[in-house]
This record gives sequence, structure tokens and C-alpha cells, in this order.
Amino acid sequence: MKTEIKSTCCYCGVGCGVLIATEDGRITGVRGDPGHPANFGRLCTKGASLDQTVDAASRLLYPERRSRRSHPGQRLDWDAALDEAADRFAGIIRAHGPDAVAFYISGQLLTEDYYVFNKLAKGLIGTNNIDTNSRLCMSSAVSGYKQTLGADAPPCSYADIAAASVLMIAGANPAVAHPIVFRAIEDARANNPDLKIIVVDPRRTESAAIADLHLALRPGSDVALYNGLLNILINEGMLDDDYIAAHTTGFAELRDIVRHYPPAVVADLCGIAVADLLQAARWFGSQGPALSLYCQGLNQSSHGTHNNAALIHLHLATGQIGKPGAGPFSLTGQPNAMGGREVGGMATLASAHRDLDDPADRAEIAQLWGVPFVPARPGKSAVDLFRSLKTGEIKAVWIACTNPAQSMPNQAEVRAALAAADYVVLQEAYGDTDTAACADLLLPASAWGEKHGTVTNSERRISRLLPALPPPGEARHDWAIATDFARRLAARLGNAAGDRLFPYADPEAIFNEHRETTRGRDLDITGLSYALLETRGPQQWPFPEGADQGKVRLYEDGRFPTPDGRARFVAVRHAAPAEPPSEDFPVSLLSGRMRDQWHGMSRTGTVPRLYNLEDEPLLAMHPCDLRHRGLAPGDLARVFNRRGEMVVRVAAGDGLAKGRAWMPMHWGSQFMNTPGVNALVGDATDPDSKQPELKHAAVEIVRAGLPCPVAVLRRCADRNEALALLHRARGLLGDFPYAALGLYGRGAPLVVFRAATEAPLDAAGIARLDALFGLDGGAGAIVYADPSRGIAKKAIARDGGLYGVRLVGETLAQTWLKRAMAEDELDAGLLRYALAPSAKPPVSVAPRNIVCKCADVSDVQIGNELEGGAGLPQLQERLKCGTFCGSCVPDIKRMIAEHTHRHAEAA
Repeated sequence: MKTEIKSTCCYCGVGCGVLIATEDGRITGVRGDPGHPANFGRLCTKGASLDQTVDAASRLLYPERRSRRSHPGQRLDWDAALDEAADRFAGIIRAHGPDAVAFYISGQLLTEDYYVFNKLAKGLIGTNNIDTNSRLCMSSAVSGYKQTLGADAPPCSYADIAAASVLMIAGANPAVAHPIVFRAIEDARANNPDLKIIVVDPRRTESAAIADLHLALRPGSDVALYNGLLNILINEGMLDDDYIAAHTTGFAELRDIVRHYPPAVVADLCGIAVADLLQAARWFGSQGPALSLYCQGLNQSSHGTHNNAALIHLHLATGQIGKPGAGPFSLTGQPNAMGGREVGGMATLASAHRDLDDPADRAEIAQLWGVPFVPARPGKSAVDLFRSLKTGEIKAVWIACTNPAQSMPNQAEVRAALAAADYVVLQEAYGDTDTAACADLLLPASAWGEKHGTVTNSERRISRLLPALPPPGEARHDWAIATDFARRLAARLGNAAGDRLFPYADPEAIFNEHRETTRGRDLDITGLSYALLETRGPQQWPFPEGADQGKVRLYEDGRFPTPDGRARFVAVRHAAPAEPPSEDFPVSLLSGRMRDQWHGMSRTGTVPRLYNLEDEPLLAMHPCDLRHRGLAPGDLARVFNRRGEMVVRVAAGDGLAKGRAWMPMHWGSQFMNTPGVNALVGDATDPDSKQPELKHAAVEIVRAGLPCPVAVLRRCADRNEALALLHRARGLLGDFPYAALGLYGRGAPLVVFRAATEAPLDAAGIARLDALFGLDGGAGAIVYADPSRGIAKKAIARDGGLYGVRLVGETLAQTWLKRAMAEDELDAGLLRYALAPSAKPPVSVAPRNIVCKCADVSDVQIGNELEGGAGLPQLQERLKCGTFCGSCVPDIKRMIAEHTHRHAEAA
């Protein structure tokens, strides 16, 4: 039986609705939900590939104890696993107190999951040691909103993008990190050619490509920039003095500060032109409604809170808030970071935006929960949590749905902390993450397509998720695991109220309790229910009891949730980054996201076509910096500082200023032979938000000196075979000074392994490669060897096509070979070309371009359909191109027009 189930995408905070197609108990496809107000049917490449992630070979299927954290471990049933965990936690709590244990959870949990964990820690155990990976991405946005506007509540909606006259994108690259938001920006530009777009980013990003003005500020100079813009707004008379007087406090003190940020000084601090600074201020102050979109570039800083506040000041000073097309709009990084903030799932918060340092707030939540008290002692935020794990102050940690052994900064210290811990529980859907290697107990959890509950996106919109199929094996829902554990722990701690505190039989019961904690709060959702969300669709908060709908935008009346009802200006001053470049480490290393990968790649890393844009970790540098170091694009470089080092391939980055380098944050130890860029990033944190400065580190970059390259390309019959080979090949990563592993392709996926050594690989090493990749047979093989040059190549044909290639000492042909193998374009008659030294393919191998990256449709496929008489509707029906995010439709229409013109001329 074929059905479609409503759910949401599990990647970024846009919160796109999806429809999951199922048949006979299997997920068979996914498409955007045309009725969901976040995306109206559009999906990006990641979302459009979700159906290809459900059968990952790396899924954790049953509880597992790992003796001395060795793999494979001992299979346990659920009773034994949770009894063991409860015994260990109870013993530590009795011996050392409740603050000797901690929980580290995730913005990818559902709100109901988050709620149970928060109540477990603060209500049952009595510790505030519960934090989340949202600390790494959104906590400065939380602090910035609270310091200025009074509450953690983004005041804007996606609808404001279309209404804006000025759009400032600051420290964000929505073209890559929030693609469906970027489609809305493109639509706004098309509908309003006068829209002015300003992009503030140290790198010329994909988003900056459409900007009218790109401010390539020096890393860490954000506060100087926004104070400088405010200086110009003041001096050129572009303030809304009436709004400032009626609705804000603190402006006089800030005015005195920004007098010291005249254009010439700010231009020097930021490394930008005075004319550009003036233009940005004049557009912002006089063009019309001004909307700011911002994300990790502001947040992931040792002064991230003040970065946020300084930008929000521009809106308050000009009255650009609480009206259509205007306001400061933080783009959430994870799918439910907002939901976690709503239920207080962080070390500094309590449920429903209450503050743990407020005795009245603590008393309210204790009464609602029916517990004697909520602890007053501040909990450990993420960085301090792992520091305390290393020192032994915290003995045990429960990690859920996140991968700190890759995502945390200063990876050497984090991994040392996990090794030092008495007990590590990992509640996870995937059994092969970097953190899984550090766990004593693994608990299998449900994943996308299996979960039911709610999430909240960047615009405060709550969506209801329904499961399309049950979890595989013995996996259980996160809320159910936490509830079961809480009851067992309560019994061991002598607390007879365990069943009363955790009575939940389903997620709706949790939602209803959470809903009641919001009554009368700024995020009041007492008017919502599962039934309403299912019948009327996703809704924005606040949505109090008796309301007909939620609020599209906040603060329209100029009233703010502060004691005096006024927004606040904060005294912010420029401060250098925690680790500015120095003589020893002169390069500013920036990190960020790619469009087609997500976080640590535990999910996207199982989909071959998501590697087609970039299938290897690359470090981008300015061409002059490359030349200065004797490097050319494609060379290997050693990147290092006092915390660690990595060897990575370099690429020319024309969007980077001299002295800056950029690398994606996704690759970790499962795909390369180091923990990735976070091995180099420091753990300095913002004093208010406790968010670490993940965006920036000072490094040196030198030539790696690894002259002997290795590449293996192995074609697989299907994705399952490719994933099995990928897992086996991970054992090679630690054997080389440089190694990277990934997938590639479309219908016939490839496993791609690259490495490099100081000396030519010997016969034993070559034999090991051949054996692991199934290239050790002689049938259908041709071989080329030149021992004097350290060259050894082998290619094997099967079933009339190229099956596998091993290249040692000379690997130029790998680039075109991987495409030809994936497309099955190189038949056995051309096998000799696989061993050729040239980087150019034979003329018979036609180059292809992927036109629709969401549906993975090439120009050749579209051309073939056009020859058969297809138009746009037929192409969308047969190939699905142009039916996801829509960004390829102009290219498809151009191809149709060119095809029609050619045929008209021929006639």
C-alpha cells in the first residue's frame, strides 16, 4: 500500500516540510510538502536525498556494551543496558553528588525528547549539568536577544524577506547553509529589482555573489563594523529618535561609545573601504524596511553576544523592528535548536524561557514539575562540561544524538576527556561516529522518518512530525529511552516519585506538559495541540489559549519582555578575536558549511551523490598565499598550530583575502585521518553565552612534502555494497600521513580512497590495497609498473565496464576516471586509458554537468528527453528536475529554448 506521511527535514533550521512516500513498510521517496509554509514544496539537495539515508549500514540496532570501548562489543537487551546505566549513575551520584554526572544533548532531538532530558537532569537528579550542541551554534543569538530585546524570541518571519527593501546577511551563507531561505531571497530580488543586498563575511561566499555590496571584514571585527555603521546613522541624521525615546533605554551611553568609531577608524579595523561602509549605512538607514539575517559568523566568537547586540542596535536605533520587512532575524543552525531553547535544555535555562539564576523562575518550574526545588548552582556549559570530565569533577556523561568527538573545539582535549571519564553513554542512531569509539554503552535511537513529536524552526514555527515506519532492530525513541532510564534511576536513588515525574506513554503527553509550562510566558503555546497542528498545519508562537493564530512578527506595539517594557542598548566595544594571527601562525583559518553535507556526515556521508560537488576535504587559500608557500591547487599542505595539525589538499579560493583560509567543518575521523578542522580550533568562549570561537583559529600552512600519491576507485553494484566497502576501508586511514575516503556517483556509486606517502608504497602495501578493494584478482586486469619512478597502476574490467582502478605514484587521471566509472562511460575497449598519465579523458568520454543537483539530473539526460519531444512539464514528471528547490528551472528553460532554436534553424 502506498502512503505519504507528513514530516519535516532533519537538517538545518529552515524547517522544511516533507512528504515521505512509503510502500509495503519501506520509505520509497521524499518530496517537499507544498502546503508547508516554510518551503512550499521546495527542498535542497540534502532534503531531496533523505529517502536515501534510511537504510544506512551504520545504524545502531541494539544496545551494546563496549569493554574498554573496543568494537565490536557485547550485545545487551534493553533491561540489562538501562539497569547498568542506572546502577552506574546512581552509584556516582551517591558517592560524589548530583553534579558528578552530566548530559550532553542535541538540537536534532525533538522538543519532547529535550523536555524529558531536561526534567531528568534538573528535576530528578538535581543537577544543571545538561547542555547541548546548540551551545556551539546558537547560544550567542540567545544571549544577544535577551540582552537587547528581553527574550530569546526571533521577532521576524520568512515572509519578511519578500517585504524588505534592504537585506543585510551577516556572518551567514544561506545559499549553502539555508538554501530554501536563499531561494526566498532570490525570489525577493526578482520581484523587487530595487532590493539592496549587503553581505558581511570575511569570505566572498555563494551568497555574496548576488550582493550589491560585500563587506569582507577582518575576522573578529564585527562589533567595530556595527558600531561604525551606527556612528554614520547618528551623524547623518538617520535615527528614529521618537522610537528610541519611547521604546528603548541605554542609548546615550552607547552613543558616547560609538563616537570613537568614525568611518576611517572602522575601515582600518575591519579592513574595508570607507566608501563601502558609508554606502551600507545609508542603505540601511534610508532605503526602507531593513531586515538582517545572521548565523554562525556572528555567534561562534569569543564575543558573539556583543556581535549580536551590536547588529540588533542598528534596528532599534532606526525603528526597524516590529514591522513588515524589518528586524534582526537569527537563522537557526539545527532543525530543533529552537525547541531545545523553548524547553530549557541548556545549562543556563529552565523550561519556557525561564532563567536558572532567577529564584522565582526556579520556584515556578519546581512547582509545575512537583519537585522540591530546581538547583541554583550553574550547570556546566559544553566546553566546561568536557573540561570537567577530564579533571574528574564530572565522572559520567550521557550523550544523545550528537558527536562531540568531532564537533567540539580543541579535539585533543575533548577526546582526552572522554577517555578519562568513568562512564560514557551514547544514545545514537549511528554506531560508527567518532564519539561511538569513546563510549562504554551504546543505546540505539530512532532517526528521521521514524520519529513523532514536534520541532520549531527559525521563525518560531512548530511542526508536527509523524513516523513513516518503525525504528529498525531494537532502536527506541529518544524520549522513551530517557523516560525508562529516569524511572529506573529514581528507584535506585530512593525516589518513589519516578513514575509520577515521568508518566509519559507517548510524546503527546510530554507536549501537553511542556505546553502548560509556557502559560503566560512570552512563548505561550497553550492554544496549540497535536490535533490542531495536524489539522491546521504548522503554527508560530506565541499561540496562547483562545488565539486564532500565532504571531507573524513580534514587538509590533513597541513593547518588549523586559521589566520596563523597553528594549535595551548594550555598551559594546570592539575586541580582537581570541586568537588573532601572529608571526608564528599568520593565517586566519575560517570554517563553515557546505551545501551538500551536514555536520559530521553520519547521515549525508552515506549518500554517494552528495559527494559529487566536493568529494574530498579541501582547504581554500588566496592564490598569492599558495604561491608564497610553493603550493599549487591540488597540492597537499600541512596545517598546524599548538593544538594540532592536519594534512589536507589545497584549492584556490578567489573569494578569500590574503592571509585567510577556509575549510568545511564536516570531515572528521570517519572520512580523513584527523578529526578535521576542529582539531585546530581553540576553546575560548564568550563570557555571556559560553559559546566557543569555532569560526576562527590562527594557523601556519606549509607544503606537506608527500610526493607519492595513491588513489583507488572502486565501482559498486549499489549503495549497500558501497557503504560496506566504505566501512572496511576506514581501517586504512590511520596508515598514511594523508588519507581521505568518500563516495561518489549516481546510479553506480564509487568508493574513492586517496592517500599520500613520503616514499613509494611497497609491494605489501599495494597488495593490502588490492585485497581490501577487491582488486587482487587477475581476470580482466591490466597492469602498468615503473619501479624506478615508484609507479604501480592496475585497472580491472568486469561486465564490459571499468570495475576498479588502483593508482600509485601517478594519479592525474583519477578526476575524469571517477566520473566515467560512475556514469559507466568507459567500456573495456578503452581500458588502457585508465592507466594513462593524462588528466584529460579520451574524447569518447563526454563531459557531463549536473543541472538539477537536487534530483541529480545531468544535461545529457535532459538533452535526451528534449530529443524525444519533452517540454518542462514532461521533464519534471520523468526526471523530477526542477521540482525540489527550483533553482535549476531557469537553466532548464534555457536548454529548452536553445534546443527549440536549433531545431527551428535545422528545419
